[in-house]
Amino acid sequence: MATTKNAYGKSFLLNIIFMVINLTGLVFLAMGYHEDLTDQALLFQILGFSFFIIGLAGISVFSGWIMFSYLARVLVGGLFIVSGLIKANDPLGFSYKLEEYFEDGALAYRVKDLLGWETFSLEFLIQYALELSIIICILEIVLGVLAIIGRKIRLTAWLMLGMMVFFTLLTWHTKECDPEATFRDVDVYSMNEPIAALKISAAEYNEDITILAQDEKTVKIAEIKKPQCVDDCGCFGDAMKGSLGRSLTPNESFWKDLVLLYLVVLIFISQRWIMPNTIRENLIMVSTSTLFIAFFSYVFGWGFPIFFGLTAILLALWILRSGGKLFGNDWGAIFMVTALCSLFTAYVLIYIPLKDYRPYHVGSDLRERMNDGIEGVYENILIYENIQTGELKTMTQDEFMASKIWEDKDTWKHKETITKTIVAARLPSITDQFNPKIDLESVTKVERKLDLVEEYLSSSLVPYIDVIDKTNGNRYPQLLEEFYAEDWDTVRYAFGDTIMRMDESVDELSLRDFILDSERIILVIARSLKDANLSRIQRLIDIHEKAEEHGIPMLMISTASSEDIQAFRETYGLEIPTLLNDETELKAITRSNPTLMVIEKGIVTGKFAFRSTPSWDWLNKNILNIE
Repeated sequence: MATTKNAYGKSFLLNIIFMVINLTGLVFLAMGYHEDLTDQALLFQILGFSFFIIGLAGISVFSGWIMFSYLARVLVGGLFIVSGLIKANDPLGFSYKLEEYFEDGALAYRVKDLLGWETFSLEFLIQYALELSIIICILEIVLGVLAIIGRKIRLTAWLMLGMMVFFTLLTWHTKECDPEATFRDVDVYSMNEPIAALKISAAEYNEDITILAQDEKTVKIAEIKKPQCVDDCGCFGDAMKGSLGRSLTPNESFWKDLVLLYLVVLIFISQRWIMPNTIRENLIMVSTSTLFIAFFSYVFGWGFPIFFGLTAILLALWILRSGGKLFGNDWGAIFMVTALCSLFTAYVLIYIPLKDYRPYHVGSDLRERMNDGIEGVYENILIYENIQTGELKTMTQDEFMASKIWEDKDTWKHKETITKTIVAARLPSITDQFNPKIDLESVTKVERKLDLVEEYLSSSLVPYIDVIDKTNGNRYPQLLEEFYAEDWDTVRYAFGDTIMRMDESVDELSLRDFILDSERIILVIARSLKDANLSRIQRLIDIHEKAEEHGIPMLMISTASSEDIQAFRETYGLEIPTLLNDETELKAITRSNPTLMVIEKGIVTGKFAFRSTPSWDWLNKNILNIE
């Protein structure tokens, strides 16, 4: 068994040096296989493998493996706590990411492709995505705490190893996913499902769909599909994108998991020598892991992980010391940390994430976030091959034009063109998917209360001429500017009066600019009116009445149908103009259904989950400030 005395190996200082060399080698290796560092790739790879091997050799010579396992526990434990907490802060968001992975074209595609198991599917897990999200988040935090304090280390090592193997395979799939590849998917549909009829009909003209078997109850369909490539692993939720402007690339995520897997394997191998921490070891491990967590808190711009991580660790240590016969053991510590994580997760599910990293958070300038994208800068590298010698000549576009090499067809032939990324393109934080609009066919008197809508409808009236079928009285209005009397048989058709009606080419009105330009505007975001929690509906009604008195527009943005909107108005009496928007974007705006938002000149100044919907007086006093 290891003791504190021999944990340092033969030389504390040299083992520290060799551990740093080893980890530096991992950094160089990650850089050597980074997609943006191809010019120096070989150099970084040589340095990486050299440092990695030298570090391992030094640690072996000076018996530093136990000491290295302590460092690994700090790094892995701290990162598990941070990663778990970031995802636990937004478990719904993480569940949406899991749903993407459970689609047939994602992880299931790999099994179908590698094993030929065409009927394999993970889609049954989609309905449990939120529960799995919560379990994974809490498990990460609990394992991080146990790794740091050295409790249940064998169980911890096994579970960490299992999680890291899974996550590494996940990020490997994301990294290697080819959106242009295809795979054969076989599904069985019930004849009662509408999709069954659609697939059967499509099989008649679509060569990628084949009916394998069919009876009165089911139909078995084979379909050629493309994989669903997930470009963001969701390792840190939206935290990295919200704080640093971008998430890890699939390749970066894969290397991050490879490094973590390496450290977890080190803990796994060393588990037989790892004992529960002594008081001195706890002081060292807790303080160093807290510093490590603090680093990520700085990166993510959120100090709460320091408080939460330290609280979870100290709670586990306290319960081990003071929990008595019932809780004063490893399982008691696990239970208390799990309870702490569960309370936090329940809070953010009941309300909204404690820290909102999405672009619609309070204080966000929506126009600025719509224009913070980066236009990519790329360079074409042309490679020509000498027909006689096989010599390769590499040129930039300018060098290529200056050389006129294409004229010497007897000596040189084009081999390939490589597009080099100078500056990677990045979409704006808020894309065109945020586009609240009104379907003009569904406009009611409620929407017409908005001057903008009434003015737009009036300006969209164009002259039509009424063409009447003499045989049956049917009318066929024709756009006047495109009407030619010579095209109509006057024996059968008569021409009526010119009428003003909506231009048929106009079918919707976007209110995005109206929302962003308003001095003040109040929005109710309700993804689904059928599933919405309307326990605070009276407060919304009161706010609407007061907003109308003070000339503040109040709109609702939803995905609901016209029938659902009308039923909602009749049931609750809240008649506010209702706009439509893509559901995916509404999920990004808020996790609560519904949510009250206040926007002033394009800046979000207030955001409230339905359970914390404020009264008008509070809203006015703290945000609107209307005298």
